Amino acid sequence: MTLFVNALTQLDASFWDNERGLVGASWHVDVTLDGELGDDGMLFDFGEVKPWVKRHIDGESDHTLLVPTLAPGVVVSECAEGLCVQTTHPWPMEVRAPRQAFTLLPWPAITTARLGEYISEQLMKRPPARVTAIDIHLAEEQIDSAHYTYTHGLKQHAGNCQRIAHGHRSRFYVWRDGELDNELSLQWAHGLQDIYLADQADVIQPEDDFCRVAYTSAQGHFRIKLPRERVMIMPMTSTVENIARWLADRIAALHGGHIRVQAFEGIGKGAVAEAEHTL
Repeated sequence: MTLFVNALTQLDASFWDNERGLVGASWHVDVTLDGELGDDGMLFDFGEVKPWVKRHIDGESDHTLLVPTLAPGVVVSECAEGLCVQTTHPWPMEVRAPRQAFTLLPWPAITTARLGEYISEQLMKRPPARVTAIDIHLAEEQIDSAHYTYTHGLKQHAGNCQRIAHGHRSRFYVWRDGELDNELSLQWAHGLQDIYLADQADVIQPEDDFCRVAYTSAQGHFRIKLPRERVMIMPMTSTVENIARWLADRIAALHGGHIRVQAFEGIGKGAVAEAEHTL
């Protein structure tokens, strides 16, 4: 007998890609469980399977940096903060953070299928009674319009969003004077592809071509160093509310008119902000 739950939860993270570098990602999580029916006519109570799977994902890979430790140019070592991840290809980066901010995977590359298999294997280490197999399927949201992939960290967040290198894959819409402007949406979303969003207050400004971000939050000390062209510095913390407001103000100032921005944070949630400017 097979029990399935579609779109049980979502997984938001960033991962290191051999061609794109640091990439923000969001996936739907579908799960199937195989096993034998009990005397109650059930394999597993829906009311129990959902929080059990979600609790595992939230406590493991969600809101972490997924690191393929066998990828070219990736080096992982211990450091004062916990772990240090350094990369050289396709561009140099260094992240220092507590261990729970990373998911280390002994692979040459992160793939959605392999990640689903990995989560399935972790869940099967302590399966519920009568469950003989678990299959986790991860899928990106189907987006045929503008979208952006970003990585950030929110030092004031009480939960795992405080981790300095987690991210999202998100829809992005811009309305100008009451009409959806697909060209503006695509233009600004393109500028946010595979970008790191940093709070100006956390940026250390050295005399070189790198941007360094550092802060201390409840989970520990966090630092990231990456090329300046891979970073967009915001004048405030990069909550989705601030992202929407900041982009609405910038787009209105540059293009004029009444601007309405709908910025998503992952799948199915986000913020709307409006601004107006006369050129």
